[in-house]
Amino acid sequence: MTLSRLLSAAVAALWLAAATAAPAPQTIRIGVASPTVGSPPIFTAGPFGIAYSKGWLEQEFKRDGIKVEWFFFKGAGPAVNEALTNKQLDFALQGDLPSVVARSVGLKTRILAMQGVRTNLYLAVPPDSPIKSVADLKGRKVGIFLGTNLQLPSDRVLADHQLSERDLRVVNLDLAGIDNALITRNIDAGFTDQRVLKLRDKGLARIVYTTRGTAPRYTRQNALLVADDFATRYPDATTRVVRALVRASRWVSDPANEAETYRLWAQMGVPESVIREDLSGEPLRSQYSPLLDDFAVARYRDVADGLLALKLVRRPVAVPGWFDRSFLDAALKAEGLTGYWQPVNAAGSNVAKAAPAAKASQARS
Repeated sequence: MTLSRLLSAAVAALWLAAATAAPAPQTIRIGVASPTVGSPPIFTAGPFGIAYSKGWLEQEFKRDGIKVEWFFFKGAGPAVNEALTNKQLDFALQGDLPSVVARSVGLKTRILAMQGVRTNLYLAVPPDSPIKSVADLKGRKVGIFLGTNLQLPSDRVLADHQLSERDLRVVNLDLAGIDNALITRNIDAGFTDQRVLKLRDKGLARIVYTTRGTAPRYTRQNALLVADDFATRYPDATTRVVRALVRASRWVSDPANEAETYRLWAQMGVPESVIREDLSGEPLRSQYSPLLDDFAVARYRDVADGLLALKLVRRPVAVPGWFDRSFLDAALKAEGLTGYWQPVNAAGSNVAKAAPAAKASQARS
């Protein structure tokens, strides 16, 4: 190839790169697979909930005149998928199952960082129910939030007791609906999350089974995703959003912030004592590690395989290429947090001794 052709090709490549990676978006739209509570609306769940409540993302982009818009979905993961499909969102905080379902039908996203790992599942019944175990659910009316990351762990618990959804009378209810149906006895049982411990403490429900302390395959994961075209066009903005999550995860991990962390989380309507009980046995630094480690990849691969086996998706999902670590690596380096969190292997064990805490710039309070 002649020198002139080489120069022409180089100019064309630079032009294409400039056209593809626009300098900055006017608006960043973030969808959360969870509703807010109260008026004015409150959302404090997980590290990103802390970042939202403190306005860290808005502060990050204010100097550039970039507006940050938040959207909260009572319909959880399936509603977020619909908004992503309609190109109404750039980022999403979402559970593993609905994001895998969307991936299986061709929705192009990238997993950027974890927002919460090894989340527990509970099976609750009315306090005077004759149900004593999972095996007693056969033929019973059971609430499950279908299409969310509670469904597959629920199905696995059932399978371990020689049951499936077909052996039950399944009612598709969101978590608040399961609470209400347990109280009014409109269902015989419900698979739900930590919130049901509040009903237990009031004598309105009884816990029959929990995945707390069980194998990782029974737990649920949540992650920050980005629309593929947004990450391609706005790599700098994407990294800055991930940096906000990293700062928040670091803030939550700091024992000095523990009291305020639990106080803020309790504003979502779940008592602090309940949250502490649910998270007991694992440090917040581990529970809210943003790392896309082997454990995270293994869990999403397991969800993809499980959904395919249950015929809840029609085609296999290639999981490893879905995880894009480049933005997280850049964010960790920029925050001085490379090596701060300890990777976990596919089996759920730490792969190395914890690195000393890096000298991180403190998140603004």
